Amino acid sequence: MTVMETTGTRTDTCAGPPQQNRRPDGQDRYTISEVVALTGLTAHTLRWYERIGLMPHIDRSHTGQRRYTNRDLDWLDLVGKLRLTGMPVADMVRYAELVREGDHTYGERFDLLKTTREDVLARIDELRGTLAVLDRKISFYADAGRALASERSR
Repeated sequence: MTVMETTGTRTDTCAGPPQQNRRPDGQDRYTISEVVALTGLTAHTLRWYERIGLMPHIDRSHTGQRRYTNRDLDWLDLVGKLRLTGMPVADMVRYAELVREGDHTYGERFDLLKTTREDVLARIDELRGTLAVLDRKISFYADAGRALASERSR
């Protein structure tokens, strides 16, 4: 059972749109090695996500092998996006817990994601300032290089 399935609702599509283009047509069961190939995550990371509660309730085959679904892959895609935001792992785990708890946690999920969005916007502003400094330096060295080349050709 996946994080999304434990909520008992279908109104929250937390994982966003499915990433069908990278998955084999008609397949909805994946081994851990197939998930590694599809996501770029390591098997160690996938097992760690499961251990800390970020990816709970992964189905198992009759031999005990993990069997991931497309919903699990969608969830991993969301987790990857949250990692890119810089969201702490503890907050990601809290978000997963809130999803499992159900619809009554929408407010807390909203607050958690809104705070993360504000952090991302602040980082974007900081990166824009850094990019402006790099652009000025690149322009300076381009102009200086042209000036040196012009002097040498005389």
